[in-house]
Amino acid sequence: QVQLVESGGGLVQAGGSLRLSCAASGRTFSSYVLGWFRQAPGKEREFVGTIRWSSGSTRIADSVKGRFTISKDNAKNMGYLQMNSLKPEDTAVYYCAIGRYESNWPRSFDSWGQGTQVTVSS
Repeated sequence: QVQLVESGGGLVQAGGSLRLSCAASGRTFSSYVLGWFRQAPGKEREFVGTIRWSSGSTRIADSVKGRFTISKDNAKNMGYLQMNSLKPEDTAVYYCAIGRYESNWPRSFDSWGQGTQVTVSS
C-alpha cells in the first residue's frame, strides 16, 4: 500500500522560502508521477506541479512558475517542492500525490498524503 507523508510546512513572511518534502513508500515508483497540489480554505484543490519519477521531467503551474521548483531523490523515495518568493496567496494546505499520468487533475492521482499547512503572512 502506498503511503505518502508531507513535511516542511509552516508560517513564513511574504518573500520567504520553504521546502516541502514528500516521503513515499509502498511500491516502486519508477513508472509513476509525483504531483503537488494545494487547497486554500473555501477553494478547490489546485494543481501546483508534477515530476516524472523516472526522467525527472517537471511541469509547473503558471501561478507559481519562476518561484516554485520540484525535485526528487530516487534513492530516498523523496519528492521536494521548493517554494521561493512566497506570497500571502500561496497560503494553503499542500499535498503530494502519486499517479500514472502527468495531469493537472486531482482525480488522476490515486494516493495522497495528509497535507501540510503553509501560511504566508503579509
